[in-house]
Amino acid sequence: MFGPEPGLVYAGLASLILGVYFFCIKRYFSDYPSTVYLSITFTASLLWYLPIAVVANDGGGYLPAGFGAPGIGMFVVTVGGSLVAFLALFRAVAVGDVSYVAPISKLVAVFVLPIELVVLREQLSALQIAGVVVATAAVYVANYEPGKLFEPFVQAARSRPAQLALASAAVFGVVDVGKRVLTQELQVPPETFNLLLFTAVPLALAPLALRRVPEGTADDLRLFAGVGLLLAVGEHFVMLAFSTLSASIASPVINTQAVVAVLLGGIVLGEDAFRVRLVAAAFAVVGVTLITVG
Repeated sequence: MFGPEPGLVYAGLASLILGVYFFCIKRYFSDYPSTVYLSITFTASLLWYLPIAVVANDGGGYLPAGFGAPGIGMFVVTVGGSLVAFLALFRAVAVGDVSYVAPISKLVAVFVLPIELVVLREQLSALQIAGVVVATAAVYVANYEPGKLFEPFVQAARSRPAQLALASAAVFGVVDVGKRVLTQELQVPPETFNLLLFTAVPLALAPLALRRVPEGTADDLRLFAGVGLLLAVGEHFVMLAFSTLSASIASPVINTQAVVAVLLGGIVLGEDAFRVRLVAAAFAVVGVTLITVG
């Protein structure tokens, strides 16, 4: 009896978990400075992830034989890029509606595919080109107002949340390709990347975060522990997906988390233009699906 491709199952689980995580940022942490939020959350994720990494690795070693300069360089690109992208994404969610930011920030596949085309010699089909066009249309729909044909482009260009969300998507595109290279071409175990990520982010941000910790942060430590667990489990499934699938397949599936975030933002937070933004999320999903199957 045939079952679904394990990598797609991992990507789907990551999408659900990270969609909830995405929503929780807006619901509980939008008043926090981004450096403080990321420092505490990633520290919590590290504590949750340590036992996950030990069980997942099962004594197989955390670096492959012959690991050298190319691998170190790829770690620098992916971990450093992740830090920049997470900062931009958090700020976008903090200052904008999650149902507005989500469709834009999850256009990662639009950037992944050209990178794989150039760097890894992937081929771009007509269906994939159509997917890029449809996914890009999500940005237009998210900004649409009846009777104003070109206003969405003006709005997106002027909107700080949109700019930050699109910047995070572009950087995550580079990061996603890097994750695929690390886990497949360089044979790095998925848990190694996450251990480094969850350690490097709080260490890099601690000097800035310590000076900006707001009063009452201690009262929210349980919430930080909760989102830290979501992030730890979600990112583990992300890396498992990239270890078995190409980035242009894994990334679109993982980034359908936009749908989860939009639904929660509209239903729970009652954000404006929910129906329009739900359509924008649908455009993003259809676009990345075409990219995937193309």
